[in-house]
Amino acid sequence: MDLSNLSTEMILIAVSAIIIISFFFGELSRKTNIPSVLMLIIFGVICQSFVKIEQETLRPILGLLGTVGLIMIVLEAALELELKREKYIPIAKAMAIALIGLLASTYVAAEILYYFYADDGMTMDKAWIYATPLSILSSAIIIPSVSALSPAKKEFHIYESTFSDILGIIVFYYLTGQLAHADDHGGGLVGYGGNVLLTIVVSFIASYLIILIFQNIKSHTKLFLLIAVLLLLYGVGKEMHLSALIVILIFGLIIANMKLFFKGPLGRWLHLEKANHIYEGLHVITMETAFVVRTFFFVIFGLSINLLSLNSLNVAIISGLIIASIYIIRYLTLRPSIGEDIVPQLYIAPRGLITILLFYKIPEAAKVDAFNNGILLFIIIGTSLIMTVAMIMDKRKTGKAVRKAEGQPIGYEKWKAPSISEVVGNQEDKH
Repeated sequence: MDLSNLSTEMILIAVSAIIIISFFFGELSRKTNIPSVLMLIIFGVICQSFVKIEQETLRPILGLLGTVGLIMIVLEAALELELKREKYIPIAKAMAIALIGLLASTYVAAEILYYFYADDGMTMDKAWIYATPLSILSSAIIIPSVSALSPAKKEFHIYESTFSDILGIIVFYYLTGQLAHADDHGGGLVGYGGNVLLTIVVSFIASYLIILIFQNIKSHTKLFLLIAVLLLLYGVGKEMHLSALIVILIFGLIIANMKLFFKGPLGRWLHLEKANHIYEGLHVITMETAFVVRTFFFVIFGLSINLLSLNSLNVAIISGLIIASIYIIRYLTLRPSIGEDIVPQLYIAPRGLITILLFYKIPEAAKVDAFNNGILLFIIIGTSLIMTVAMIMDKRKTGKAVRKAEGQPIGYEKWKAPSISEVVGNQEDKH
């Protein structure tokens, strides 16, 4: 079936059906721990048999959906982060683990790619650009999948995956910028550091202004206006070559922790009750939008997959080595910092939306024609399946422990009536 021949009504039916199916995938995911994202990709692959779409037509759609989805996912995660004194250490630890894991995984993956593709024009600089997306955790998969974990573990994964997204994007754009200015490595690093610092300053100023202005807007449509302003800031930031995702993260952190950021003179300008209404409404809209965008992104990605790219021994070997390195590095990172209780955290390292999105943004100057995109698909599916198995096993283990505890009541002891001699003995002791 050619998509161009479909009527408006048929497209409307298809869009509605996909959203309904995605909702049931989410419910199924909560019961089975199979990531709903994986179900959506498989659903998209199955749809290839019924819908004919040119691959080049899908690429710009994936780029747009991926960017909006990325913004919504980071904003959703930031809105859930409480900055309290007792959480500073867990946040710092998660950020350090995310950064070490990202850089170490990128280094090893780059070495593997360079080894296999050196004869095909893969330089080490290009290998790092290809390896970076493969080393970024997918918050789009992790955040919806860890809801059943303990609060501490869930919080760790939200922090870690969010920082991995942001740091990974910063590293990726730094590397692509370096490739374009290969003769100025030191200046490029200093310049990029200044760029990030400038972005942080602009983010704080913009966030304060947005909250103070929007709390006084009485229109009922101001929440979508706020989303539009954030998308505008992101787009302008990208055009100015700023690390625009930081703008979204900082805005989310400030509005979620207004009592912390609005102190002293600034506190006089804030109407906390009105601002809280904005936060609550924004939280709901962000979750709903992220759900819809994520749904269509992964279904369309499934439509774009060429399954024949997986039918290669070379792809399996390269992907297998990179996947193995991911979990070895993750073990070496988590074990000293968290301790022995690293299951299922060790296996929760899926690749997804950011990986796909950044692969589509690799500049022409860095592309290697011989690189097989099946590696990308293999790693995404492989890491998602490993996480699925780990989550299912952890759920069974937890359920077994709960049932065992329920079968052994605490504090119950069978009572035995004292004998006559024991009673007499006790009376004599009292006298």
